[in-house]
Amino acid sequence: MQIAKNTVVTIHYEMFDADNNLLDKTEEPISYLHGGYDGIFPLVEEALHGKDVGESVDVKLAPDDAFGEPEEELIRVESLEVFPTDVEVGMMFEADDPESGEILLFRVTDIADGKAVVDANHPLAGLTIRFAAKVIEVRAATEEELGHGHVHGAHGHHHDH
Repeated sequence: MQIAKNTVVTIHYEMFDADNNLLDKTEEPISYLHGGYDGIFPLVEEALHGKDVGESVDVKLAPDDAFGEPEEELIRVESLEVFPTDVEVGMMFEADDPESGEILLFRVTDIADGKAVVDANHPLAGLTIRFAAKVIEVRAATEEELGHGHVHGAHGHHHDH
């Protein structure tokens, strides 16, 4: 069965940066609902369209097609006094975005002079990424999956009702 709109596609993938360093790879294959449901990067979805089980794609994604460009306003400098614990580079903290009220996940990127630099941009923001994927399985989506716009079952996305 070929990948088409409203099929559930199971892939293994590897992501590399511009220097071919491995950034991420699947331990277990992932599944997504194909056909514009935002289950995967749109350019990767385009490349996978019409492929069969066993076929591979290799897609280069500019930052805008992957994790976006870093946003200056998501980088803040905070006094170490505001943190509940001893802060180390690489630690993650949740904080409210005063404008949108959303919870942002900030990563500590630098510490100096009693202050910490925290960054809520995706760690891969600003990078050009190579996304290499191999098709493991293709099946028709169920009515329920189409209704919800995402995959159910072993490798899919779970949520409570």
